[in-house]
Amino acid sequence: MRVGFTFDLRDDYLALGYSAEEVAEFESEATVAAIAATLTSFGHSVDRIGGLERLMTRLVAGERWDLVFNIAEGLHGLGREAAVPTVLDACQIPYTFSDPLTLCVALHKPTAKRLVRDAGVPTPDFAVIETPQELARVSLPLPLFVKPVAEGSSKGVSAASKIDRRADLEQTCRQLLDQHRQPLLVERYLPGREFTVGIVGTGGDAIALGVMEIRLGARADQAAYTYSNKTLWEDRVTYSLLEGPLADEAKSVALTAWRCLGGRDCGRIDVRCDERGVVNFIEVNTLPGLNPRTADIMVLCGFLKIDYRSLLGMILDSAMRRVEVQPTARRAGAIGR
Repeated sequence: MRVGFTFDLRDDYLALGYSAEEVAEFESEATVAAIAATLTSFGHSVDRIGGLERLMTRLVAGERWDLVFNIAEGLHGLGREAAVPTVLDACQIPYTFSDPLTLCVALHKPTAKRLVRDAGVPTPDFAVIETPQELARVSLPLPLFVKPVAEGSSKGVSAASKIDRRADLEQTCRQLLDQHRQPLLVERYLPGREFTVGIVGTGGDAIALGVMEIRLGARADQAAYTYSNKTLWEDRVTYSLLEGPLADEAKSVALTAWRCLGGRDCGRIDVRCDERGVVNFIEVNTLPGLNPRTADIMVLCGFLKIDYRSLLGMILDSAMRRVEVQPTARRAGAIGR
């Protein structure tokens, strides 16, 4: 099978002058090479395409693939993660991971929270603000937590994101609005334990692989799993496998949210306990990082004795169950004409 591989390479954007935080969601050359080598080990012919512009160029030239392994995140706008899948849908080329609707909904945290809340999944009360003037109508009790509505990899999340005093709310919000140029999610801060749940599969076939607890050490920002904590995780964070009734509750919350949002093939759901110990949905990552060593889902897989090749095999198997792969010659597509 001819497998195309779409991705955004971090070094390409750093060379253009983007900051490390701006491209935090993109993958390294080592990760891209590891994915390509693993896909090749299954007997597939792997074609490294790259990001949206390179994909478009090759589609216009008439090229096609039996399946695309897509981890392209995009850079601008609320639909950035959906850009590559949207083009592939238009050309009737199947691909891994979620469809454009789910990717847009998952990226926009308030929309995802509204949908899972309607499905009966606990999630902290929240408000969305677009200007500092709108803070006057935020009546949620302290403490609060503030972050951009559509960022991943904890971008925009720092020690200042936890708000213990009303006087700090405006200052933090002004800074984040100026830096990220997008609305902010202001939600009730949950003081309990924090977990991430690895998911593979689609719909009724989806399963929760396991639950990993994230514990912050003495050197860490104590408010949450911040961008700094993720970047400097070896000195700040301890991970452990969670088992027992609380893990079962976290899996149930995560699977309900995953199915409600239409997640496909593989992802992560972040959850946190409230003051009563009830597991709440925080957010979903529908394009999880796949660094073989440091990605959260791979750290979890290490506890579960699931190796890298096995995880990527699960992702491919899930995608193949969803789609009927046709020879590329039968899918010329309008763009190639």
